[in-house]
Amino acid sequence: MADEETLKAGTVPAADAEAQAMLVDVEDQRIVQVRAALTALMQTGGTAAAQRKRPQVFVSAHGRTLVLPARSTSAPYTVRDLAAVEDGRYLRKLKDGSYLLGVHVFVADGATLQLRGPLTLRMGSLPGSFSSVIAFGGDIEIRGTAERPVRITSWDVRTRRPDRTTTDGRAYIRAVGGNFEMEHAHVSHLGFWSGRTGGIALTGTERPASEYRHRTKEQRHRDKRERLAAAGTGRGGSDFGDVETSPIGPGTATHVLADELVSGSIRHSTVTGDAYGLFVSGSSQTRIIDNEITGSLVHGVFMHRFTKNAVIEETRVTGSGGDGFVLSRATEKVRITKCVAERNGHNGFTLNGRALAHGPSASGESLAVFGDSSVNDSVARDNGRYGIEVLGGTRLAVHTSEVVGGDMGVVVREGASEVQISGNKLVDQRRQAIALRDGATGAHVAGNTITGTVTGIYVRDSTGRIVGNKITTLSKPDAHGITVIGAADGTEITRNTVAGSGTSAISVARADGEVDKRDNDEERWRDTSSFWVKARRYVKPMNVIWAGVILLVVVSALRSRAAVERRRSRAGDPYGPQRVLEERPVTELRPAGVNGTVNDAVNGTVHDTVPGADRAARADGARRRQPSLTGHAVPAPTSGGRA
Repeated sequence: MADEETLKAGTVPAADAEAQAMLVDVEDQRIVQVRAALTALMQTGGTAAAQRKRPQVFVSAHGRTLVLPARSTSAPYTVRDLAAVEDGRYLRKLKDGSYLLGVHVFVADGATLQLRGPLTLRMGSLPGSFSSVIAFGGDIEIRGTAERPVRITSWDVRTRRPDRTTTDGRAYIRAVGGNFEMEHAHVSHLGFWSGRTGGIALTGTERPASEYRHRTKEQRHRDKRERLAAAGTGRGGSDFGDVETSPIGPGTATHVLADELVSGSIRHSTVTGDAYGLFVSGSSQTRIIDNEITGSLVHGVFMHRFTKNAVIEETRVTGSGGDGFVLSRATEKVRITKCVAERNGHNGFTLNGRALAHGPSASGESLAVFGDSSVNDSVARDNGRYGIEVLGGTRLAVHTSEVVGGDMGVVVREGASEVQISGNKLVDQRRQAIALRDGATGAHVAGNTITGTVTGIYVRDSTGRIVGNKITTLSKPDAHGITVIGAADGTEITRNTVAGSGTSAISVARADGEVDKRDNDEERWRDTSSFWVKARRYVKPMNVIWAGVILLVVVSALRSRAAVERRRSRAGDPYGPQRVLEERPVTELRPAGVNGTVNDAVNGTVHDTVPGADRAARADGARRRQPSLTGHAVPAPTSGGRA
């Protein structure tokens, strides 16, 4: 059986899920058929229509529905009017002064149901049977005071306790279109499975109010004459005009068409143990102010599609099985201020601005993204996953808020653009305080104070300006003040102050593209990284390529020089084998008979006393020994074979 703990864990057995989904579908069919039948009755006109302008019961295969049609006057319906129907058969007063509701209530277009305090309303909720209060185009006012509140809860008459089992359905309150006001109310243990049956639900669409309401008086009278004429001649139609109802079956409806955007206000109230604490869709200018929401099985405050211009202030959500606050896709201009999300199973706050479709779709949804919503002056504390998560969209913002604990503090991803994260305080996240991931562009992260985390600001495949943040990390070997990874071209990191110890104060070694890193204060950072970690900071593809080119040039130059030296050593001195010319004194030879004297031009004049014949022989021998250019003796010239 699907109980509170099972739903909180995010798992529902398949059989229970199927049963609950079928009950939601049956509720959709019941509401549509009741509205169609009532509209047909009112269009018949005459005394029959006049008699229908009072409380009445419609019966179908889905049970009984107490219908409150529009009155001829502006007087609202009250508890007294409900108790008077069939002498209190459907609303019975108990001995303790509380009231037990045992039927579905349908507040029609133009009617108002007013519940004033002090009042305790117990909505019957049994296996196979439960009650509900639904306004379809009408208004619901639940209004008490601080001293005399309105108390509403599901009630199991067998156990005399609130119904805590959702498998077989559970009592709920819903406004479809129209206006919903709740002030100083205590609501507990309502709703099951879907948002529109989740407890307190305000739903609508952007469709205009019904065509019948906007037709002129003359057009309505003409329609009436035509319907009466067709009914009298048997040419078609029925007692209910031109509206036909379909046989009741399993059906596959996924939503209920509404007349218009719903508007409303929920103030100074508490909601405990609902499936969804508060569920809003198709609304305009809804106000949720000063409320306490605890123990929701799914989400605390869920703003669903086409919710615009809403304000959520001073509301506290604790202990939800899912998120504390959710701004779903197709929500715009929703402002969350001074709210608290604490100890929820998933995120504290989720802002989802993604488009409803990414290409052609069967429903023809727009491809536009959504945004202009913000979280301001709020607190996310000790939630199961992230403090605040931003998914896609544009111009979403987180300002002057505090995030304590959680796996991560503020996470921006799914291609979100122009997100602003400024003036926040983030403390004690297990991994990263602020993360820009997966295609976030144009983010502005400025003036945040981060303490007690492993990584202060983490950027992966995203771009933005990170300016003026103060970061103090834990003293761990893998700690980083700011780290940038992947495609980050155009990212700016300036005027940040980083303190702590770890791998790096500001790491851009793994970033691709141009990262502007300047004017940061890292004086109080102690780098504990190893030599290889420091080396890896500079090992980038381009650095490796250029280092290889330079190394190749240097090696080539050294090898060329060595080759030249080797060739020189093998060739030796080309003039080595040659002999030095021998220098000898020059001797001047004179003809014989000149006083027998030889004059040496080099050594002076020497007078030889040798006889004339001997001197002639010596002169002849000297001519024979005269050196040549090659150092060898050149023989004297001969004539006729004689020297």
